[in-house]
Amino acid sequence: MEDIILVDDNDIQTGTGEKMDVHRSGLLHRAFSVCIYNSKGEQLLQRRALAKYHCPGLWSNACCSHPRPAENLFDAAKRRLKEEMSIDYNWSGREGGVPQMEFIYKVKVGNLTEYEYDHVLFAAFDGEPKINKEEADGWRWIDRDELVADIRKNPAEYTPWFRLMMRVAWIGNDPKSLVPELDLYEERTKIAKK
Repeated sequence: MEDIILVDDNDIQTGTGEKMDVHRSGLLHRAFSVCIYNSKGEQLLQRRALAKYHCPGLWSNACCSHPRPAENLFDAAKRRLKEEMSIDYNWSGREGGVPQMEFIYKVKVGNLTEYEYDHVLFAAFDGEPKINKEEADGWRWIDRDELVADIRKNPAEYTPWFRLMMRVAWIGNDPKSLVPELDLYEERTKIAKK
């Protein structure tokens, strides 16, 4: 069992809870998503393993997870990126800094609810990841235009949080245009990636 951090809508910790209990109960919790780009400007995607407890087989950003209680956000991202993709990335000089994009979303995924205060972190990497088959069963580099077109054409092949991160693919300004099952979305970005 793994505990994760419960938060209020300002990302202030309110407690902790066992991960699966939190998702069954639909409680707001802290999460992070890592978006990785190579020197050609392509984004690294992973296809979630079929054994994952939700969203199996869907394409998503390079890594996403939850910090453990008392774990720094950047340390958690470094740990999970290494565990999932065997990429050793150092956010040196940015620890304790403000993530580059933040949002709150709530969406049903099967019999669970993802209700997350999601911190999106950006990183640069050239190379080939070595995926952990328990976490992912595929990966690919994709350029922005191809990704946006594919999300518009095949939104159900991507995780809900990734579709929300890819706001450039929205039709109009309504996040529900890409995530029809969305219950709640609030933009909280303090520093945006340009």
